[in-house]
Amino acid sequence: MIVISRFRVPPERTEGFVGQARAAIEVLSSADGFRSADLGRNTDEPDLWTITTRWRNVGSYRRGLGSYEAKLTVAPLLSEAVDEPSAYIDPDDLTL
Repeated sequence: MIVISRFRVPPERTEGFVGQARAAIEVLSSADGFRSADLGRNTDEPDLWTITTRWRNVGSYRRGLGSYEAKLTVAPLLSEAVDEPSAYIDPDDLTL
């Protein structure tokens, strides 16, 4: 599964955001089922950023967010994300 979280970051907050995002990725990367993460800035809208993470399954993602360290580091960052759906599963995993 993939999780795409987008953020609007004013230029004056860019450095702080990048540091916070890297810290969050570091915490998540220690979770069982974590596969990979990417941090990126949009090429057309420089204030638009994304953190994209890949997980073995939905349960892995949810458990990754449930750790004490994630609640201290990741949750505050995600509270600033654009309010939109962020979790996507592989079509092969869909129950139709």
